[in-house]
Amino acid sequence: MSFSPLTLPAGRSLRESRSSIAAGPPCGEGRPLAHPRPAGVLFAAFAVLLIAHVVRAQAMEPPEGGMVRADEKPAILKEIGIDQRLNEQLPLDLPLRDETGRAVRLGNYFGRRPVILALVYYNCPMLCTQVLNGLVGALNVMSLDAGTDFDVVAVSFDARETSAMAAAKKDAYLGRYKRPNASGGWHFLTGDAAAIERLTKAAGFRFRYDKDRDQFAHASAVMVATPDGRLARYFYGIEYAPRDLRLGLVEASAGRIGTPVDQVLLYCFHYDPASGKYGPVIVNIIRLSGLATLAILGISLVVMSRRRARMLAAASGAAR
Repeated sequence: MSFSPLTLPAGRSLRESRSSIAAGPPCGEGRPLAHPRPAGVLFAAFAVLLIAHVVRAQAMEPPEGGMVRADEKPAILKEIGIDQRLNEQLPLDLPLRDETGRAVRLGNYFGRRPVILALVYYNCPMLCTQVLNGLVGALNVMSLDAGTDFDVVAVSFDARETSAMAAAKKDAYLGRYKRPNASGGWHFLTGDAAAIERLTKAAGFRFRYDKDRDQFAHASAVMVATPDGRLARYFYGIEYAPRDLRLGLVEASAGRIGTPVDQVLLYCFHYDPASGKYGPVIVNIIRLSGLATLAILGISLVVMSRRRARMLAAASGAAR
């Protein structure tokens, strides 16, 4: 290590310079920076490397239950889903409670009209609310009315939920579905664990309770049942096309509701169980288009022939 020679300022003696150096320069006037000690630098670097290694090791620790591959579902998700049970008879003798706390049976809501069945739970933080939101959105577009043309039955699959919770949920959705007979056509029910198991098993609705999150893992769909309680259609997701829902109800009613236009649409659109939607039947559409074309041609020929007959009659009268 080398040092630069000390140069005395002009006009100052060696003794004054020594006194000034001993006292040190004032703050901010060239006080030399202290060089860090090599041992301190090495210790700081070692501490940083050690902390980084610990953080990396914690990040790489597998979660409880082992690692899950990116292309593999968690165990709880393997146990949930919806299995279509088309034409399955629902347990109409099932004991439940309505939103007023009155003891009822599932069959109380069948026998007259087709039924939209929604399996939800009222305290659900997200998905069930989206199911009901999507349903009321579709119903508001349809010209068919709940309570007149069909019924809606929502059943909670959480045995802990109460009739008061069902009543609160009903009030919330009747406020968004303002049809004349809505109160008597949209029902919110609860039941015990045994009743819920029977109903969800018949409908093919598989769900599981997650203790860590205090929530239920489940899929989303609404189902359409015939007036005698047989499952006819499944519509998946949280948004339901009003056309599909209407056609499902018309078909489940065996033609007792709807219009002749609905029957024509049912001829051209058939339900696809794989997608849970109505899709066009190209052959039937071509047939119907051909019949419509022939009908138009026939009507045109009749109109033209009558017009020609009138023109000939007028010309004959003028010639006389």
